[in-house]
Amino acid sequence: MKKNLIIVGLLAVAVVTVVGIKNAKHSNGGCSSCCSGGCPAPDATEARQCVMLPRLLDLGSDQCVPCKMMDPILAELKSAYTGQLDVEFIDVWKDEEASALYGIRMIPTQVFFDVDGNELFRHEGFFAKEDILAKWQELGFEFEVAN
Repeated sequence: MKKNLIIVGLLAVAVVTVVGIKNAKHSNGGCSSCCSGGCPAPDATEARQCVMLPRLLDLGSDQCVPCKMMDPILAELKSAYTGQLDVEFIDVWKDEEASALYGIRMIPTQVFFDVDGNELFRHEGFFAKEDILAKWQELGFEFEVAN
């Protein structure tokens, strides 16, 4: 009986530890493609289906001219590299917390994250598609246009 209680206790500690690690990954941006838009903790089925992708986060506004110029580029990257790159836009004039969270000094700002949610590079201002792809390549990521 005592042995069973110890096993149950150890299992409970293991579950709490795993949940804590998953929540920490979610809170630092580590869960990009499976949970975009708030990153709720996935259940076991969703976790197995979750594919961690490098992430391009564009922080801007739908009211600023350079930000509007980024919109078709982001849309093209999102569709051309589906399943290889997670592309996200946050309007910092509508979501002021995001501006503080990401330390935004000017818009647009593009932030490049690896698959673990670590920031690799940041650029302020308009960023052409070719330059974005060149930066990803410089960071060690190669993408092929999805068919």
